[in-house]
Amino acid sequence: MKQNNETMVTEFMILGFSLLKDTRLYFFIVIFIIYIVTITCNIFIVIIVKTERRLHKPMYFFIGGLSFLEIWFPSVTVPRLLWSLKTRKDSISLVGCMLQFYFHFALGAIEIFLLTAMAYDRYVAICNPLRYFMIMSPKICILLIVGSWVGGFSAMVGPCLQISSLSFCGGNQIDHYYCDFASLLKLSCSETSSIETQFFCLCLFVILGCFFLIIISYLCIIRTTMRLPTASGRKKAFSTFASHMIVVLLFYSTNIFMFVRPSTGGLLHVNKILSVFPSIVTPLLNPIIYTLRNHEVIEAIKKTTMKMNVFRI
Repeated sequence: MKQNNETMVTEFMILGFSLLKDTRLYFFIVIFIIYIVTITCNIFIVIIVKTERRLHKPMYFFIGGLSFLEIWFPSVTVPRLLWSLKTRKDSISLVGCMLQFYFHFALGAIEIFLLTAMAYDRYVAICNPLRYFMIMSPKICILLIVGSWVGGFSAMVGPCLQISSLSFCGGNQIDHYYCDFASLLKLSCSETSSIETQFFCLCLFVILGCFFLIIISYLCIIRTTMRLPTASGRKKAFSTFASHMIVVLLFYSTNIFMFVRPSTGGLLHVNKILSVFPSIVTPLLNPIIYTLRNHEVIEAIKKTTMKMNVFRI
């Protein structure tokens, strides 16, 4: 298709990672194993939270919601990466690229909103324990979960429409393993400064805005914990939000660096490497962190495993 004597791009070539043939195979095996384990663990947690009555509490409701999200978040990019590593077919249509861009960033925003809701849950549990079950009623928990999903999908509509309206005529090679925002802007022959500024402001509002709310909740939790009269009480209170704090640090440390800065043009390669953590590694670590640090979840897993063994016999 021709327009203004320039060839317009109708499909992109996702370069992914520059690897030798043998290294490419090993990388495929590692990513495949991580992906399968991630999906299996998160599905298992969703089932346990749903079936075990002892886990029918607000905190575990949010953990189940996070695990449900972590089933879909890596599934937007990892299967396409595995397909490329296996077949060396790196092309993706313009429509497919826009869909991948939208769902990847929308699900990322949902995770940010969900982590903020979980921080609020821990704040209420520790700072206002007597009213915890009244404040965090099933209706409020559902509203927070649904609000996170609606907010994430709504936030990315504007950027996706703006990106899809650009003209791509500066080449079609995306130096990433998925359709990333900065990589797409680099290929556009349209004016992109306003879109980049708006996307930066959106990331600033969503990422740092939610991070600020999480930090406020942590400060309130720490202040309340330090006022507890016994060491055992302080240890128990701290353990209830320690897992959430670890997950937040893992997720935010890379996302703040990648997206909350005015320009990403000179660090595309660094972004590509760092994006492996929130997209592939974190969805695997989240269920492990919550499982290893939570006695009730461990007991529920043992109970479910015993039931499965009985059924096999």
